[in-house]
Amino acid sequence: MTDLTKDKTKARKDAFARRKTAHAASGKDAAAHLAAVLARYRGMPLSGYLPIRTEIDPLPAMAEAAAHGPVGIPVIPGPDQPLNFARWTPDMPLVDGPFGAAIPAEPEFFEPELVIVPLVAFDAYGGRLGYGGGFYDRTLELLRQRRPTLAIGFAFDQQEAESLPLEPTDQPLDMLVTQSRVLNFNGTGAPQEP
Repeated sequence: MTDLTKDKTKARKDAFARRKTAHAASGKDAAAHLAAVLARYRGMPLSGYLPIRTEIDPLPAMAEAAAHGPVGIPVIPGPDQPLNFARWTPDMPLVDGPFGAAIPAEPEFFEPELVIVPLVAFDAYGGRLGYGGGFYDRTLELLRQRRPTLAIGFAFDQQEAESLPLEPTDQPLDMLVTQSRVLNFNGTGAPQEP
């Protein structure tokens, strides 16, 4: 195991503990800032995610956005592949998909221009630590080669880390939304006020 792999494993373990505590204390309006951000991009094809474990819940903001344009959720086609995105609407029938993730019973695929990205930890410069499968990194790299694609991390404040062990293949976030704030990142990775 390389030092970077060990560092990422430790960073994930620490972040999962912080996220669990934040999730237990979270209120019902955790997605209020996310909904306000998404309102600026009404009608733009976007993808969110169905929360698992202790992830912050984007569903209220996604439901609001679905009234104005296409909203999708990720579908994992297989290991080491970019994600696909299937159109999602509130209350649509879902089935178990690959890797146990719920997906639409009859998926209608499209490419989003805005991706709400789940994460384990983030830093103040747009860095993101995911679960380690590289799905979002591969996907964002592919989408960004085709067109401008906005990556918005969504997390609890407590998931912030002072620094993260990052690799050149880790795709940066353009914006980070928490239950209390919004961080925008410029091309140098420095935070900017919304």
